[in-house]
Amino acid sequence: MDTRSITLSLLLSTMAISVQHTDVFKTTSIKPTYQLQEATVLWDPAQKRVILKEGVIETEGGAYGYFNDTLFLSGWGILEIRAGYGGVQLEDETTFFLAGYLEGYLTAGQMLSHYFNMYPQLMKDERVLISLKSFLRKQDQWAREQVRLRKNNDPLWKYLGLILAQLDGIHAGAAQWAKNKHREPLSVFAVQFLNGVGDLLDIVPALTLRSNSSAQTGAFRMPGMGHCTALIKVLPGFENLLFGHSSWYTYAATMRIYKHWDFRVSDTHAATGRMSFSSYPGFLTSLDDFYLLGSGLLMTQTSIGIFNASLFSQLSPYSLLAWQRVRLANSLAHNGEEWAKLFSKYNSGTYNSQYMVVDLSKISLRHSIRKGALTVVEQIPGKVLHSDQTPVLRSGYWPSYNIPFHTEIYNLTGYSLMWKRYGEDFSYDLCPRAKILRRDQAKVSDLRSLKHMMRYNSSLSGSLLDYKRDPYSKGHPCKTICCRNDLRPRRPRPGGCYDTKVTEYQMALQLAAEAINGPTTQGGLRPFSWQSFNLTAHQDLPHTYKFDFVSMRATLCSP
Repeated sequence: MDTRSITLSLLLSTMAISVQHTDVFKTTSIKPTYQLQEATVLWDPAQKRVILKEGVIETEGGAYGYFNDTLFLSGWGILEIRAGYGGVQLEDETTFFLAGYLEGYLTAGQMLSHYFNMYPQLMKDERVLISLKSFLRKQDQWAREQVRLRKNNDPLWKYLGLILAQLDGIHAGAAQWAKNKHREPLSVFAVQFLNGVGDLLDIVPALTLRSNSSAQTGAFRMPGMGHCTALIKVLPGFENLLFGHSSWYTYAATMRIYKHWDFRVSDTHAATGRMSFSSYPGFLTSLDDFYLLGSGLLMTQTSIGIFNASLFSQLSPYSLLAWQRVRLANSLAHNGEEWAKLFSKYNSGTYNSQYMVVDLSKISLRHSIRKGALTVVEQIPGKVLHSDQTPVLRSGYWPSYNIPFHTEIYNLTGYSLMWKRYGEDFSYDLCPRAKILRRDQAKVSDLRSLKHMMRYNSSLSGSLLDYKRDPYSKGHPCKTICCRNDLRPRRPRPGGCYDTKVTEYQMALQLAAEAINGPTTQGGLRPFSWQSFNLTAHQDLPHTYKFDFVSMRATLCSP
């Protein structure tokens, strides 16, 4: 049975699901601060239906796990799912569908809220909606057809079939939750929208340009603020590897879920079925990105703005979206070179970014860092370049801050012209974050100092300067490592750096990290509150962000 047929039969079966209820909810009268849900899902091959058991974890189930909604308590919900480890081995497609189904059912309420919050952030011109729906529908149909035609001969398409089965599972599970709650379910488009948020940052502007007959082929555009800061640091004697990432985007995107997945995969081409990563409701990827993979790879990313709008003419729905290619590379690649080659196939030219892949197997602490330890991959429409940047890492650190490293990518995207027109803010070597990281990375020697660096905006005490006095920030709260756009004296906006995730070598081997959600308060900055930004959709988000770092470590998954 192919991917489409199995997922269609599973979807149709959701209307006849057997549900066994157990009350495990702990709530307050207004908004839950702690809500633990446990569940197991099974596939009944005789009846061709899903059996959902709420409130129990049965390790012999097709998929089992829990969602701990502690967003208001700690800043993060925690989702952990194991799938495919029952006594009867399932086909991989069924395993992935059940894993998706369980996640969709457990997190459907958060999916609805996150969609409500993200839609107005991306769809500022409703005239593009019809074109966007058409683009996503064509892309989905094309991808499924390629799976049907090519999965028996190409591991990439076979594994994409598993990812699409998981996507269908999320939709089906969320639909069953909505049915139980007598609520309107999320549409297929809404689930596509959520997973494609990163891709939509480029698809929507591209479609807007195409709908504007006055747009010039060689036109330049000014993208929104960059997304993210990353730092990979090696101590001078190779005593440790430190890995940190801070996400930048609208604060409306702070409905966070940290996910631990452990899927048993029979496909021998798969490098791993285990991953832990920062994410969001309904997403089958991280988006940030911050991944710790069972293959021994670590991956993170910062986005690349496209100033040269003519590149968008190359966008086509007959390609694989970035979120799909990231999943494929994360699951199938055994090293950085493989990751780059897999990711570069069927490039959609959307969510254009610099990706950094660290291979822990190439690092021997206190001894050596071998070739292939750090692979840097950069994507733009029509081109993906990668290079081994291990020599740079051996020298001490690799920084990333939304400006392309590879000269060809830098020039094609329009950064060289922007530097000439507007100055060093667009220089790879001399932009504010490049100078701050170059100056202060030497102070990073452990997780504590890495956290301090990645949250840096204002430090009234300690060795780091604050943005008002830092000569490189020049008084701008976003020309620093952890942006606070809401602090701008003119036209403050609820956006900027809203999280940080960190790990180090030994923790990463265990797929463990520490993470914090919310705009930085380091150095005495006032916590961000929605009070002054009530016109921005922020349904079911904390009113004020005063959270600490949380330890992220799987409890169900095998070590």
